[in-house]
Amino acid sequence: MDTDTILGLRTTIYKVPDLEKAKAWYAKAFATPPYFDEPFYVGFNIGGYELGLLPEEKAKTEKGDNVLSYWGVTDIQKQYENLLSLGAREHEAPHGVGGPLQVATVYDPWDNVIGLIFNPTFKAQRQ
Repeated sequence: MDTDTILGLRTTIYKVPDLEKAKAWYAKAFATPPYFDEPFYVGFNIGGYELGLLPEEKAKTEKGDNVLSYWGVTDIQKQYENLLSLGAREHEAPHGVGGPLQVATVYDPWDNVIGLIFNPTFKAQRQ
């Protein structure tokens, strides 16, 4: 595989039944307004990476946790508690996964899993 063709993670998408409610919730949860806001897609710039919201086409989409995206944080407990205070539900409480690394996950109000990670040893490369 030619590693020059893979640039790295760019976007994480969450499907939601009510785009307007989800847009307001994610703007509070990530403390930033969307940079792209259309009836078919809402995009947020989170530290140089895209968090996207797509309207669900079916009445209820089965959500899974077989693929997880983790958003970097400096204080995992604080951010975890903030998401819970906004209406998220616990999926996995903050815990260590080796060395200084800690992870946690919550369900957003639409059953999407949002991951949080404290990882002071990883530095994203800017392009």
